[in-house]
Amino acid sequence: MIKRNVMITGFKEAQEFNRICSHFECDMDLLQGKYIVDAKSIMGIFSLNLEEQLELVANSDDEVLIDDKFQEFIKKR
Repeated sequence: MIKRNVMITGFKEAQEFNRICSHFECDMDLLQGKYIVDAKSIMGIFSLNLEEQLELVANSDDEVLIDDKFQEFIKKR
């Protein structure tokens, strides 16, 4: 399981994030506070507050691939 802090700042970014998630076979979730949504669901993404940080949880072991595909969304510390 891989966890990354991500930021999705608008409609087009949400669509792109959703498109990338849809290409993965594994489960992909977004967490925000007490809410957990399927990251492959555009409606789920839009149910979250996109002005706040989100946590991507990918049920995968391929950290390099996740980091590569989501590099523009991963929040740098």
